[in-house]
Amino acid sequence: MKKLMFALAASTALTGPAFAEMLDLEKDELTFGFIKLTDMAPLAVAYEQGFFDDEGLFVTLEAQANWKVLLDGVIDGTLDGAHMLAGQPLAATIGFGTEAHIITPFSMDLNGNGITVSNEIWEQMKPNIPTMDDGRPQHPISASALAPVVEKYKSEGKPFNMGMVFPVSTHNYELRYWLAAGGLHPGYYSTENITGQIGADVLLSVTPPPQMPATLEAGTIYGYCVGEPWNQQAVFKGIGVPVITDYELWKNNPEKVFGITAEFAEEYPNTTKAVVKALIRAAMWLDENDNANREEAVKILSRPDYVGADYEVIANSMTGTFEYEKGDKREVPDFNVFFRYNATYPYYSDAVWYLTQMRRWGQISEAKPDSWYDEVAKSVYKPDIYLEAARLLVDEGLANEADFPWDSDGYKEPTPAGDIIDGIPYDGKTPNAYLDSLPIGLKGEQTVVGTDVKG
Repeated sequence: MKKLMFALAASTALTGPAFAEMLDLEKDELTFGFIKLTDMAPLAVAYEQGFFDDEGLFVTLEAQANWKVLLDGVIDGTLDGAHMLAGQPLAATIGFGTEAHIITPFSMDLNGNGITVSNEIWEQMKPNIPTMDDGRPQHPISASALAPVVEKYKSEGKPFNMGMVFPVSTHNYELRYWLAAGGLHPGYYSTENITGQIGADVLLSVTPPPQMPATLEAGTIYGYCVGEPWNQQAVFKGIGVPVITDYELWKNNPEKVFGITAEFAEEYPNTTKAVVKALIRAAMWLDENDNANREEAVKILSRPDYVGADYEVIANSMTGTFEYEKGDKREVPDFNVFFRYNATYPYYSDAVWYLTQMRRWGQISEAKPDSWYDEVAKSVYKPDIYLEAARLLVDEGLANEADFPWDSDGYKEPTPAGDIIDGIPYDGKTPNAYLDSLPIGLKGEQTVVGTDVKG
């Protein structure tokens, strides 16, 4: 009997899961912030699946009221780290808005956003949209279909208002990108005027993500760009129609990041690596076996202490589909990506794209050389920390060697024209050439002075 028990134990040891090796942690009690969006999932999964526990980390997760409160919490130390807009660490580091050196050693996801318009606007857009053989709208839908609607409102003296979640959010830049690709000007920022509405055809303003559907329903805005589940919520409530996902806008575009202060990473290097290890494991769990764990993830996220939307609403996009109009549900297996395609690796080229959009719309008021973009990207995005954490996971048998870009110089291969809605390729190593290739937006030495573009 003893021999049999020993044999069973030995068999279990060989076939059972590997276990994380504890680092010598400088700090083990941590509080992380998040906003109620499905792309906070790596934090929730790392907590609920015990990946933080495996690293000896005692983590508290706290929902935050809005992105500014979240950023301020990380800066003042109330929060040790947070689920952040990718533009936040970059903007803070270069001093646009609140100034602080924030870094990211982990990218949270790819894709996950959509642009939704009210039912009224959708009905006005539909005559301008090609249809498929079955009568459904042909996707992706260009903002050129919205342009006649905006012109009509302008001719009637009515401002055309749309919402985004924060001035340095992916959502702001994606909505601007979509509008500009369709010939609509989303407006400039200047050092004197930070509304972002200088010369705008469409007036963009900030609305916190969970409030988007209600603001749309109230008629305060005619459309918005937001992460899930707040596009699908509009479909379920029957108040709006998503017209495009960011996967259609720019295939596998970068989204949120995990942000900490540079000071935290310097003071607690092992703790930082332990956190990244847990988050990598969570991302792997979310994508493994062709998204086999997504239904369980949706159950977690639907709880009120995380996202708090109905299971069906979150599942509509999280499990590989996306519903545009009611009943028009289409397969979009990569709408939410957490680990595939090196989604968690913090690429410098992703950082550079955000910086080009800040420059394009005047948040960066003056021209910068290509070397500046590279230097800022390297001061904020930290693939070295990421790869150190990944190496530990591989050595512990918790991750596969082949799943990480060990030899990367930090820059992705250029994004081909076919993967972006306006057919303009993107190369992170040549930001100024990229800016010059965009038909709407600041180029070269141009600056915004008053209501005019000079230079």
